[in-house]
Amino acid sequence: MSSEDERDEKELDLTSPEVVTKYKSAAEIVNKALQVVLAECKPGAKIVDICEKGDAFIKEQTGSMYKSAKKKIERGVAFPTCVSVNNVVGHFSPLAGDESVLAEGDMVKIDMGCHIDGFIALVGHTHVLQEGPVTGRKADVLAAANTAAEVALRLVRPGKKNHAVTEAIQKVAEAYDCKVVEGVISHQMKQNVIDGSKSFLSVSTPETRVDDAEFEENEVYAIDIVASTGDGKPKLLDEKQTTIYRKDESIHYQLKMKASRSLISEVKENFPHMPFTSRSLEEKRARLGLVECVNHGHLQPYPVLYEKPGDFVAQIKFTVLLMPNGSDRITSHTLQELQPTKTIDDPEIKGWLALGIKKKKGGGKKKKAKKAGEKGEASTEAEPMEASSNAEA
Repeated sequence: MSSEDERDEKELDLTSPEVVTKYKSAAEIVNKALQVVLAECKPGAKIVDICEKGDAFIKEQTGSMYKSAKKKIERGVAFPTCVSVNNVVGHFSPLAGDESVLAEGDMVKIDMGCHIDGFIALVGHTHVLQEGPVTGRKADVLAAANTAAEVALRLVRPGKKNHAVTEAIQKVAEAYDCKVVEGVISHQMKQNVIDGSKSFLSVSTPETRVDDAEFEENEVYAIDIVASTGDGKPKLLDEKQTTIYRKDESIHYQLKMKASRSLISEVKENFPHMPFTSRSLEEKRARLGLVECVNHGHLQPYPVLYEKPGDFVAQIKFTVLLMPNGSDRITSHTLQELQPTKTIDDPEIKGWLALGIKKKKGGGKKKKAKKAGEKGEASTEAEPMEASSNAEA
């Protein structure tokens, strides 16, 4: 028993096989949940219904695990299902009364997360509601996000610096004549921490800065790339659309309103570490208490931001474990066929894409390294991946 207590004292990371298993189990569930949500994304489908189905699937799948564990193991939704369409950048997970529906040709971004014992797997995917290959600017922006994500996967590795990844992401987006959306940050994750202190920006601006950092073995990152055919400077149009919040444990301000205090105790009880949607709260009471809780920093909002009407925004997000034998991308989904108007000719970008994901060692490893590259290639029909597989062949 004492050795278990000692283990609890120590920060758990990927050196523990049990931790790796929990990350991978969470990933398996969220990958399946993404498939469930994608199957629901049809013209005429109500967005709130889709979001609720995604969350319900994760709760049901995690609920059946670790039932007989001696110690209670928290598990469930790590980030509420969001379905953000066209020029909506993200975090759209509306309240029950919302009537928003999907339409033919919509560019749909799905963002969701699952955790087991606080070990988090996040995924984000973009799908266009149409038959046949995606073409034109929709294909460009999806290829930009996906290719930038593939490059980031290869540059987020032990010994590399975070700012080098930011510069590479911007370069890829420019090659497709797209912009990286400002303010999107990819974070290190730890047990019960969805936004660790180590991070990197997708695009650097004077307003948004992160500390210099070097990636290390046994770290976990959620790599989040959001690209736009617009100017990449999204705006908040309506604060009332914000429904996702996270409790800030560092804030101890004494709330004045009874409704606010009641809301915070409900959040502490049910969502102590993970973001949640106000759909999960008792709605009338939540509305009364939310404003004071947000104004005094108890709850950090995830706002719904917009590019201009007519712009298209694509997101690719995945979770990667920096294992001793190389990078292990544990969440992802295959893209539709893309026929972008641009191709990647830049030798530096081609060089990044040609990098292996797993470490090579000795004789038979070359085959394995190629296999890892092929996994990346299978996730897109965009041209850069062909360049990467040729380089590895």
